[in-house]
This record gives sequence, C-alpha cells and structure tokens, in this order.
Amino acid sequence: MPLRAHLRELRRRLTLAAVGLVVGTVAGWFFYEPVFHLLQQPILDVAARRGGTVSLNFQGVATPFDVQIKVSLFLGVLVTSPWWMYQLWAFITPGLTRRERGYAVGFITAGVPLFLAGAGLAFWALPNAVRLLTDFAPADTTNWVDAQLYLSFVMRVVLAFGIGFLLPVVMVALNFAGLVRARAWLAGWRWAVVIAFTFAAVATPTPDAITMLVVAIPICILFFLAIGICHLHDRRLDRRLVAQGLPRLDGTTPEDDVVRPRRGAGGSAAGAA
Repeated sequence: MPLRAHLRELRRRLTLAAVGLVVGTVAGWFFYEPVFHLLQQPILDVAARRGGTVSLNFQGVATPFDVQIKVSLFLGVLVTSPWWMYQLWAFITPGLTRRERGYAVGFITAGVPLFLAGAGLAFWALPNAVRLLTDFAPADTTNWVDAQLYLSFVMRVVLAFGIGFLLPVVMVALNFAGLVRARAWLAGWRWAVVIAFTFAAVATPTPDAITMLVVAIPICILFFLAIGICHLHDRRLDRRLVAQGLPRLDGTTPEDDVVRPRRGAGGSAAGAA
C-alpha cells in the first residue's frame, strides 16, 4: 500500500474513532454525578482522616463546566474502548486475509479486559497515592486541591495504566501483520523489562516499591506471554510457507537447518582413500 493510501486509511480510522468517542462522551455526560463522586472519594477519605483540612476547589466560574466535560470525555474513552481498539487493529492489519482479519475478535476480546484491568489497577492504587501525597502538607494547614488538576491527574494515571496493559496486545497485532517477528521482540526483552519498571515508577506516584512491583510484574508477564503467542504464530506461518515450497519469513529454508560435515585438512569430507 503506498504512503498516500496509508495516510487516507489513517485519516479514515481516526475519524471513525473520533465519532465513536463523541458518542461515548455524550453518554458519559449523563453519568457525570456518580462518576465524579467516585473519583472524589479518595479526597473525602483523606479529609475525614485529617478533620476536613483537604477539599476539592473549583477556582473559576466556568470550572465546574470544564470539569464535567473532562469527566465525560474520560468516560467516553473507557466506554468506547472496544470501538477505538478495533479501529487501531483495522489500521495495523489492512493487508491480512479475511480469515486473519477474523483475529480482530480475539484482539478486542483480549484488549478490552486488559485495558479495563489496567484502569482498575489504577483505581486500586489511587487512594494510597492521594493519601501519601496529601500527607506532605504540614500540620495545621488546609490543602485546597484544584479540581481540574486533581481530575487530570486521576485520568492521566488511569489511562496510562490501561494503555500499559494494552501494549502486549499491540505487539501481537504487529506480529500478525507481519511487521515484527517474535525473535525481534525477544531480542529486546531486557529493554522491555527496564521500560516496564520505569513506566511503573513514573505512573505510580507513591514511592513504595510494592505498588511499583504490582504494576511492573503484570506488564512483564503480559510481555512474555505476547512473545509466546507471536512465536506460535511465526511457527505456523513458517510451516505453511515451507509446505508451499517458499522460504520462511526470515528468508531461510529447511536446507539451511541441515548441518553439513566440515571438510578435513586434505580437502575431502570423507578423507583420502
């Protein structure tokens, strides 16, 4: 597919994803109140523990409206995750056969729970993070937390966790598209582990090692599980190519696997008679 066609396909997929996101945002507008109270709960828990010295603050006249739009957009991203994940899959794998495109069901089936699991893990870590960060305020002081900054912080952490758990599915999609083989993913496993722990350290605002391990270890497990799936796919595809008399994807043939006897010093493999 030429570059211009790729750009047209990218624009089409982005447009479809944006339309779905708008629909999800409109739906999220009607669930703003309960979701806002859920996101505010960590602040309320800290306020109850510190005697009401911590509270969300809406600084401007239009701030409540802006906050509602942000929360609605956040809900739209979560609710329409199957739709924009499908658009991502459709853009990555435009050249697959009809049978291989059927893997989109598996992609969505695995991607949506993983994305939501990462978001759920972020919600689990959020109360500890809020409690720890607000404890830095000196005693006998009042911590007026800006509502927009707080909600932006919460949404950024939740989406970061969700995307972090979604990356192994993207690895499998790139492998099925024939862009990256399992061997290439495995060759960079050290960097992947370092990136996973770095991401966990940045995404979790708490300085304790347990929370970082809770985030980093599942990402590493999912990374190696994705490599295993990619390896099985590569082996199946290589067997199919060999059965058709074609070289494997890496350019090798079964004859290359045969170990030829080394020639002796006299220039003959069997030696002189």
